[in-house]
Amino acid sequence: MNNTKIAVINGGDSAEASVSRSSAKGVIEALRNNYDSVTSIELDDGIATSLADCRPDVVFPILHGPPGEDGTLQGFLEILGYSYVGSDVHSSAFAMDKIIAKEVFRRVGLPVIRQCVVSKADGIANAVDMITSELGENVVVKPACQGSAIGVTLIDNANQLRDGLSAAFEFDPRLLVEERIYGKEITVGVIDTDTGTDPFPVIEITTPENSWYDFDHRYTPGLSEHLMPAELPEEQLLALQQIAVAAHQSLGCRDLSRADFIVTESDIYLLEVNTLPGMTPTSLYPDGARGYGLEFPELVKYLVDRAVKRKGS
Repeated sequence: MNNTKIAVINGGDSAEASVSRSSAKGVIEALRNNYDSVTSIELDDGIATSLADCRPDVVFPILHGPPGEDGTLQGFLEILGYSYVGSDVHSSAFAMDKIIAKEVFRRVGLPVIRQCVVSKADGIANAVDMITSELGENVVVKPACQGSAIGVTLIDNANQLRDGLSAAFEFDPRLLVEERIYGKEITVGVIDTDTGTDPFPVIEITTPENSWYDFDHRYTPGLSEHLMPAELPEEQLLALQQIAVAAHQSLGCRDLSRADFIVTESDIYLLEVNTLPGMTPTSLYPDGARGYGLEFPELVKYLVDRAVKRKGS
């Protein structure tokens, strides 16, 4: 067994705290296959003391949404001198903010959906007018800085749009509103290696008819299926992997990420990049890793070993 000390930070008070704890449970169990000292630490006011008591060699954040995934925790860990798994402060912040991330993607020529950005300060009536004028009524409303589809609404008409905006503004004062594209929901994980960034096999996500991959379908066993590889033409599969790698690199991500897409018969649209993808039993990133050739205990050990190397360099 390895004597590296690992602290797995999870929980907190974000809207995704329960998912974080579920992910952490599996990660801790997998890490204990290879490491003697693995400690679960709650993201709370006593975290500095908890880390000092643990004195970890590596911190493994298993957190979704702010403040664990948006660079806040990463900055805290860097100030205290802890080596950690995953992206650094800037890339975490860029990826978490869907508006900023899409601007980065656009500037490097990656395919994104038409959008507009609305602010709570401008009022819902003005937001509705702007959205319907620029995009029509068939849109998707997203809080700028949430994950796991929290606060996301698929819109068919102006009445739904008002309600969707009101709901999303409860989570974020800025919203990303995109043209609604009908296609397959696709995801591609990537992993950094000593020779570059490698993509995992392309996964297609299917849900029951008249549903989509919302929070419940992501985390309830049996409500979604993962098809790997996705049932797409070979040229689209290759393009998706190339775009996932390019998106990871354009944001400056580190160690791991997962890119989400909508794919039609003729087009690919990059939606977002997740720097700390879910690690629950129903999560996509561990599935992709298995397709790549890394079983879950190997995957988490690989990620810890990379962080250990950084500490020593």
